Amino acid sequence: MAEEEKRTDFKSGFVSLIGRPNAGKSTLLNLLLGEKIAIISPKPQTTRNRILGIKNLPAGQIVFLDTPGIHYSRNRFSQAMVKVALATFQEVDVVCFLIEADRPDNEENDLVLEDLKRVSKPVILVINKIDLVSKSRLLPIMERYSQLRAFEQIIPISALLGDGVDVLVAELFKILPQGPKFFPEDMITDLSERFLVAEFIREKVIQLTREEIPYSTAVEVEEFNERQEKNLIVIKAIIQVERDSQKRILIGEKGRMLKEIGRLAREEIEAFLGVRVFLELWVKVEKNWREDPQALRRLGYR
Repeated sequence: MAEEEKRTDFKSGFVSLIGRPNAGKSTLLNLLLGEKIAIISPKPQTTRNRILGIKNLPAGQIVFLDTPGIHYSRNRFSQAMVKVALATFQEVDVVCFLIEADRPDNEENDLVLEDLKRVSKPVILVINKIDLVSKSRLLPIMERYSQLRAFEQIIPISALLGDGVDVLVAELFKILPQGPKFFPEDMITDLSERFLVAEFIREKVIQLTREEIPYSTAVEVEEFNERQEKNLIVIKAIIQVERDSQKRILIGEKGRMLKEIGRLAREEIEAFLGVRVFLELWVKVEKNWREDPQALRRLGYR
């Protein structure tokens, strides 16, 4: 047994990062880990799954669960995402509720507060994006939210710049119980390479397209084969959309859009995997997949 696991003062536990879409949960997770495992975008509802990230400290291990943004769900797909976020309340030792300093008052934050009424575990209010406002605006936010719920702590941070994040980690470490090392020290996530590859492709779709395209898109990796003799990984993936018009936009004139998505995704996948990648993409139409329970299960959205 490792030395850390023998120590009676070793601390460990699970922490859920929750909040409205675009509160900065994925940016915070990537910063905490020092490596990108969650895709980010200024568009809402970028995170669709529970993303587990592991932060190792000299005297403990914190396991973070990044979650889809809690919002008013309008279809089966949105309902599935919100269900994923709410389910983490049962799995964790601490909940971090992220709000944005530049827009602290909105219906979605009210919705999260309502959901938190069922949570008896410690909840830390994390006021993110403090780099966007003057310090004088923070105290009224802290006072208002402290009247809405008894938070364990209220911590202002900038996930983009890193301000206040060390304070957040220190506070979390104080709250977590003594416990074992849940994951090996060289492990930062339990996500498969196939899942991460699909997410990197979807991120480029989000970045390069507009309107309804990002929300109507899913990515399914059909082939992921390593050819060791060539130090090459061959990846074939399908970008799924709901309408023929969306397919035409994704492919673009003379295939330019799809080629650019592929180029940018391949560069990021190669940097992540550390090997050369051959990436082949197709676009497929599956009408109304966001309302189809079988399609949602196949694509990993339960």
